Amino acid sequence: MIKVLLADDEAMIRAGVRAILATDPAIEVVAEAGDGRAAVEGVRAHRPDVALVDIRMPVLDGLAAAAEIRRTVPSTAVVMLTTFGEDEYVERALGDGAGGFLLKAGDPRELIAGVHAVAGGGAYLSPAVAKRVINRWADGRHHRDRAARDRIAGLTDRETQVLTLLGQGLSNAEIAGRLFLVEGTVKAYVSTLLTRLGVKNRVQAAVVAFQAGLVE
Repeated sequence: MIKVLLADDEAMIRAGVRAILATDPAIEVVAEAGDGRAAVEGVRAHRPDVALVDIRMPVLDGLAAAAEIRRTVPSTAVVMLTTFGEDEYVERALGDGAGGFLLKAGDPRELIAGVHAVAGGGAYLSPAVAKRVINRWADGRHHRDRAARDRIAGLTDRETQVLTLLGQGLSNAEIAGRLFLVEGTVKAYVSTLLTRLGVKNRVQAAVVAFQAGLVE
């Protein structure tokens, strides 16, 4: 069972999201919060697998709440849920360690897919957000290719394999299946990769894989 905390200052939005999540028997909403501070406290109290956090909330905004959650309860994955698709929000959220970014106006199936992806150790961007992020990566990519290749030059063959599959969006379980490893071993490889590449999360590691030419 995937345990979820839902944080949004609009009760009707929370009700709608909760109703969508309830259609999946593998997901359970264990707590709700109406502001960012309550979201952080709720995560500390309930230790959910995933926190769905709206960006604009009172007391403590969602971006600050997400950063605090990742700092104090790193076992909880954070997915930003918002009506805003501006690039600066996406970049800050992912830079602070969020594992996903979903638009409220997106397909409800994206919400279910996103929760499962980040709960499984992966990352998820709604297609609309992914397109914007990829376009920004592509802009000036030639300036970053060499730096990215230098960053991966010291990786072992196995670490490079794991990074390539991570860059393709595979979860730890899927990577383990591809490489005939146990999931715990893959998790250790991913942790090592984040440290060696100097990145905060899987999304940033995937950016490096993309810039280095490991994935298209």
